[in-house]
Amino acid sequence: MVFSTVLAEETAAQAEDLSNVFVVLMGMGTVFVGLICLVILCLLTSFIIRKFVAQPEEEAEVQTKAPAVSESPIANRQEFIAAVSAAIAEELGTSVNAIRIKSVKKI
Repeated sequence: MVFSTVLAEETAAQAEDLSNVFVVLMGMGTVFVGLICLVILCLLTSFIIRKFVAQPEEEAEVQTKAPAVSESPIANRQEFIAAVSAAIAEELGTSVNAIRIKSVKKI
């Protein structure tokens, strides 16, 4: 009688240990599968966005090429520098005397 009681208690303890292991494995498996699903959804969304959005950007690059720059000198260079320095001073909220323009290059 004592032997069967001890055997029953050991079997119950083993069943409880297996139950705990099962719960842990199921929880970890669920999280792992969920993360895999998120990665797949992100890749799918990225693919779809690249497919539909990339085409207009490529067309925009072709259309926005800069025209050829001529090497003609700037007419009224001093007036041009005065206008640029006045615009910069207005934007920065400072005096024109605080701004020094060292060089001007035509782009």
